Amino acid sequence: MDFLVLFFFYLALVLIGVVMICICSKTHYLKGLVRGGAQIISYIIPECLQRAVLKLLHYLFHTRNHTFILLHLILQGMVYSEYTWEIFDYCQELEFSLHYLLLPYLLLIVNLVFFILSCVSNPGTITKANELLFLQVYEFDEVMFSKNMKCSTCNLRKPARSKHCSVCNRCVHRFDHHCVWVNNCIGAWNARYFLLYLLTLTASAATMAVVSSVFLVQLVVVSDLYLETFVDDLGHFQVIDIVFLIQYLFLTFPRIVFMLGFVIMLSFLLGGYLCFTLYLAATNQTTNEWYRGDWAWCQHCPHVARPPSAEPQVHRNIHSHGLWSNLREIFLPATAHYERKKN
Repeated sequence: MDFLVLFFFYLALVLIGVVMICICSKTHYLKGLVRGGAQIISYIIPECLQRAVLKLLHYLFHTRNHTFILLHLILQGMVYSEYTWEIFDYCQELEFSLHYLLLPYLLLIVNLVFFILSCVSNPGTITKANELLFLQVYEFDEVMFSKNMKCSTCNLRKPARSKHCSVCNRCVHRFDHHCVWVNNCIGAWNARYFLLYLLTLTASAATMAVVSSVFLVQLVVVSDLYLETFVDDLGHFQVIDIVFLIQYLFLTFPRIVFMLGFVIMLSFLLGGYLCFTLYLAATNQTTNEWYRGDWAWCQHCPHVARPPSAEPQVHRNIHSHGLWSNLREIFLPATAHYERKKN
């Protein structure tokens, strides 16, 4: 049973890591690596299985579905169930502060609120009714976003910083990315919910990792286990070291150690993505603009072929107006500012 728990925990961890990498580090370098890997795999896996896998991947990542929402809730439920049934009770016996133990539950409630808001809120869908309003919110830089451009799918003029999402089949104002975990686009109107969702999710994983680590350390200290000795294979007495302690805890509390490893790795993954998201917010960029700007920078690389007559166009972020102004735009989108000025 414990090995099954280990398998599913770390399978989920690998899946989360792959998805996070695909979403957060979606550059041409990664695409080249994936393309090369796909060519190697094509010689090993039968063609019928390849088609089935491609259909599954297309369904998961290129159509709107609730698969990752269910996976998110299942993983969260598993972690909190383990925390409630084992760690919470053990920590109460060791007389941990109740406020300290209840903090993960408080973060869970707040996280679920912002998770639901990220899932159901309108990211800033561009329609015929609000097209003119969005066109006047941001100025065009004529490098990344040009005037008088039309979306070939929606047949609408494209405001600056907007993009058509092929998954949701709509144009989104200040488009950031499409997140499979919330089954929704992240745009001007729900970026604040997504940022707070990510912040509370990272905090809850980190808090649970800290509580679990402190519990195991306290257990070792209270039992004086670190003072014990053992007999090695040669018959010599040896003082218990950190490796022996980890092995002992692993055999005594396997599910807690599995969960601790999972939440520690999850904390690093989410923490890295949170830092990247905060960087984008502080500099008033979106993931889409960062990715396109990275590609535009690569066009200046001497190894990239381009026509001799092509003039290099330098992208400059014209939307950044200082840290506090940029952060205020996340929590109070520029559309609201413009509507107040108009009134």
